[in-house]
Amino acid sequence: MKLAIAALAALAAAGAATVSRAAPLDPAAATKAIDAVTVKNWPELDALYKDIHNHPELGHHELRTAALLAAKMRALGLTVTEHVGGTGVVAILKNGPGPIVMVRTELDALPMEEKTGLPYASRVQFTGEDGRTTFVAHSCGHDNHMAWWVGTAEALIALKSQWSGTVMFIAQPAEETVGGASGMIADGLFTRFPKPDFGFAAHVSNLPVGVVIVKDGGYNSNADAIDIVFKGRGAHGSIPSASIDPIVEAAHFVTDVQTVVSRQKDAGTFGVITVGAFQAGTVGNIIPDHAEVKLTLRSFTPEVRKLLLDGVTRTANAAAAMADAPPPVITSEGSAAAVVNDHDLAVKIEATLAASGGDKPQFLPASAPGISASEDYSEFIIAGVPSLYMTVGGYDAATLADYKAKGEPVPTNHSPFFAPDHSAAIPTGTRTLTLAVLTVAPAK
Repeated sequence: MKLAIAALAALAAAGAATVSRAAPLDPAAATKAIDAVTVKNWPELDALYKDIHNHPELGHHELRTAALLAAKMRALGLTVTEHVGGTGVVAILKNGPGPIVMVRTELDALPMEEKTGLPYASRVQFTGEDGRTTFVAHSCGHDNHMAWWVGTAEALIALKSQWSGTVMFIAQPAEETVGGASGMIADGLFTRFPKPDFGFAAHVSNLPVGVVIVKDGGYNSNADAIDIVFKGRGAHGSIPSASIDPIVEAAHFVTDVQTVVSRQKDAGTFGVITVGAFQAGTVGNIIPDHAEVKLTLRSFTPEVRKLLLDGVTRTANAAAAMADAPPPVITSEGSAAAVVNDHDLAVKIEATLAASGGDKPQFLPASAPGISASEDYSEFIIAGVPSLYMTVGGYDAATLADYKAKGEPVPTNHSPFFAPDHSAAIPTGTRTLTLAVLTVAPAK
C-alpha cells in the first residue's frame, strides 16, 4: 500500500504546478495538483480511513462516525450541520457564484464479521433492540468513500482558483438499509439547504486499481427488502402431528420461490430473489410457532419488479396454505429505485477523466446493463438532482494476480474478505470526484 502513495508522490512532484485562474480546465494539470494535495494530506487520510474501518457502526447508529466527519469538515472551514435525517451530516463549502454541486458519501457499515486479517480489522459487535448481537464491518467499502469525501474537500479548498460555486458535502446514514437518503430529504435536506444543480458519488469495487466506470443511464438495479413471518403451532419435537411446523413452511417457500425467477420471469431479463436470513426455533426438540425469512429482490424494469413482488407474495401464501397454517405476515422493509445517471454528466465527466492521464475511465452506454447491486442514492435523483454515480477499482495488480494463481474469485463487496487497497482507491476516488466538480463548476 505504501508503494501506491510513493508512486503518487512522484507523479505529483513531477508536475504539481498550479493552473492559471479562469483558464479552461486542464484535466492533466488539475490531476497533478489534486494528487499533490492528497500526498501532502495522506498521513491524516490514512489514519482517518483506518479509524473508521476499525470502528464501524450500523445504519442510524453512526454517531461516532458522523461526529468524526463533522469535526474534520469544520476543521477545514466548512459550515457543518449535524443530525440531518438522524445521523446525517451536511457540510457546505462556498467559493463564489456558480452552481451548487452535491458530493455524497455513506456512513454505515454491515452486520457481519470481518475476516480480512488486517491489523486494523474490526472486531466491533452490536446488540440491537431485538436482543440479537452481530459483528459489524465496513465490508462494503464505505470507509474508503468517507476518506475520499474528506480528501475531495481538501483538494477543492487547495484548488479554489480553479472553480466557482458551492459544494454541498452530504454524509448519509443507513444506505445499507435503503432508508437514509429519504430520511435526510424528509428532514429538509433540499429546503433547509440549497438544492443542488448536480450530484456526484462513487463506489469502490474489486475492479483493478485505476479503473473508473462511467455508466450512462441505468447504473444499478431496483431493490426491495421483504420480511416474511410464517405462523405455525408449536409442539414437542417427538409429536410433530400436534404442530403446524413453520420451519417446513418456510423451507418450502425458500425452495419454491426460486421458480418465480427460473420459470415465470423471461430468461432474457434480469431479476434476482435472494433469501439472506432464515431464523426459527431455539433447540432441536421444540417445534417453534413461527419462522422468519428476510429477502432482497433485484430488478431493472418495473415489469420484472412487479413480477418478483407478486411471485413472492403468492408463493408465501401457497406455502402456508399447503401446511394448513394461518396466512404469513409479509412486510416491506424498504425499497430503492434504480440509480439512473444523467447522460450529459456522464459524457462530460468521462471526457475529463479520459484527458486527465491519472486513471483508466471506461464509458458504458445506456444500452449496456447496469450492475445488479442497489442503493438509495436514487432518492436524490428522484428529488430532482441530475447525478452521476461511478465505480472505482480498488484491487492492485499483484493481489489480483495472486487470486488468479490460486484459482480463487476476487472478494466482492459484502464479502468478509473484501479488502481493497485503500492507498490507491482513496486517491482515485478523490481525483474522480474533484475533477467532476471542476468540470461542472468552472472558475468565473
